Amino acid sequence: MEKLLLVDDHPIVRDGLIRILEDSFPSLQIDEAGNGQEAMTKVWEFDYDLVLLDISMPGRDGLSTISQIKNIKPDLPILVLSMLPEELYGPRVFTAGASGYLEKMHPSEELIFAIEKILLGEKYMSTSLAEKIALSLVEESESSPYERLSDQEFQVVRLIALGKTVEKIARELSLSKKAIFKIRANIKRKMKMRNNSEIIRYAIEQGLVE
Repeated sequence: MEKLLLVDDHPIVRDGLIRILEDSFPSLQIDEAGNGQEAMTKVWEFDYDLVLLDISMPGRDGLSTISQIKNIKPDLPILVLSMLPEELYGPRVFTAGASGYLEKMHPSEELIFAIEKILLGEKYMSTSLAEKIALSLVEESESSPYERLSDQEFQVVRLIALGKTVEKIARELSLSKKAIFKIRANIKRKMKMRNNSEIIRYAIEQGLVE
């Protein structure tokens, strides 16, 4: 019997996904987690065949959760299911170790197809995302400013855009305030921006936050 861990901070979303999964995979055992920390605890304690993960959650977000899971269990496949656009987040989740990325706007049939493919040991990505990743390998010099950021810098940009203070960002990323100030300075330098307002405006315009 295959076992799946469903990670999403919205109970109503989890309930809907469970109904879809139970209809398509009657023998699938489904466990739930409401955030990244809870997911990490369950991954430590139990063996899963797949993690279905939202990327935008309070506390430890999806990107850092993916990296942590892969450090613990490198062979555990992860499918990211998110409202955030795949062209912005897809390349980063694959770099972090995920096996697939699917936007929540897609019909449930596409989710089932993605799960079936990943459970067979394959990767899942849309044609448009595959093309973007291929193009990024040959057009690195023409990349958008946010694409030049490290994953940690990218996370800080998102948290700044969500209105988090330096103190809250430091707690969520388990870093010191001094480290966050340094990361923010690197972000401003790389993106040629002067202050938080410009970072927030850019993040909203680019769809980096929901």
